[in-house]
Amino acid sequence: MTEASTPALVVVIIEDDPGVRSLLDEVFLAAGFETVLTGSGLEGLAAIEKHRPIITTLDINLPGIDGFEVARRIRRISDTFIIMLSALADESDVVLGLTSGADEYLVKPFRPRELRARIEALLRRPRVPDPRPAPAPRSVTDSESSAQDATVMTWRGRVHRDLSLDLDTRMVLIGQKRIDLTPTEFDLLAALLDAKLRVCSKAELARGLRGLPEGSTDYVSDPDKRAIETHIANLRRKLGDSTTTPRYIETVRGVGYRLTPADGP
Repeated sequence: MTEASTPALVVVIIEDDPGVRSLLDEVFLAAGFETVLTGSGLEGLAAIEKHRPIITTLDINLPGIDGFEVARRIRRISDTFIIMLSALADESDVVLGLTSGADEYLVKPFRPRELRARIEALLRRPRVPDPRPAPAPRSVTDSESSAQDATVMTWRGRVHRDLSLDLDTRMVLIGQKRIDLTPTEFDLLAALLDAKLRVCSKAELARGLRGLPEGSTDYVSDPDKRAIETHIANLRRKLGDSTTTPRYIETVRGVGYRLTPADGP
């Protein structure tokens, strides 16, 4: 029998509390994952480089370097989904966690069923994680460089002005400059590009991240909507976009977000 082509589901658990680590181990094993258990940020980073996990859980209060710094370092080496787990429940802590690169933030003590739901939502994302370095776009000839929107001609994906996104390589360019996004930021940008000038509400974007079908009316909590706000703010910052005179993403107050008109400033 040949080896199955479907890659194994691997999670790296970075947690210094043995009781919580054991609970996380049980939840992920029940979800069909291979688990790699670590007790510090440095151990976790080494495990991520070695095992290339689809999901990483990350405590904040770790020995040595804290979880916020660990998340920032993870984002330099991996596009693994990061679920940050912490007893810190203030909104400022949640924002800092998401700004550091986390995709989800759960407050301890968490319910195993809620964690399982988050895991299943991440796995429903329209994405096949590939930890290998993404291929560079092909070089552009002089004649192509002089043409308007030359980047559009070298990409297969979604385009808005000089911003281009490729769904296969999961690369984003502004002009010829590569923009590094977290998996969640990429998925939000792809959703907005697909919607074009149609306004996407925070609840709709949150449901999309859960992998729910279009038109779903599943409940979205206020914390999840605030998480969308934070992810969009991080996305705009990385794109170099302005909230007052946006070039790519504009806020429709009281409703949500949409692309700017292509013929705007």
